[in-house]
Amino acid sequence: MIDFKSSAIFKLTPTKNEEGFKLVEPMLVDNENIFASFKTIRDMVVFTNKRAIAINVQGITGKKKDFTSLPYSKIQAFSVETAGTLDIDCEIELWFSGLGKVKFEIVGNFDIRSFNKILSNYIL
Repeated sequence: MIDFKSSAIFKLTPTKNEEGFKLVEPMLVDNENIFASFKTIRDMVVFTNKRAIAINVQGITGKKKDFTSLPYSKIQAFSVETAGTLDIDCEIELWFSGLGKVKFEIVGNFDIRSFNKILSNYIL
C-alpha cells in the first residue's frame, strides 16, 4: 500500500483516461466512470465519479500492483492550488477521515479549475 501518512508528494502528469481504464476496469462498480487519469514513471492515480484509485506498481518487472481505493464519501475537506508564474505545478490535497491528508502534485499543462468543479460535484 502507498504510505500516505509519510506526506510524500506524488508528482503526476495528465494522461489519457484509456490508460487508467485498462488497469482499473475490472474493479469499477456499476455506473462508475473515470474523469481524470495521471501517472508518474510507474505509478498512476485514476479519479472516478466515486473515488480516487492510487495504483502503486511494485517489483522489478512491475507485474505486482497495489490498488488503493480512496472513496469520496470519506473526504472531510479538500483544496486545490493553481499554478503560478514561477511555480508551474498545481496541487490537490484531500483530507480523509482515518487516513489524513493525501497530496497530489500535477506537473505540466492541466486545468485545475475545471477539475476542481468536477471533483466538487462528487464530494459535496
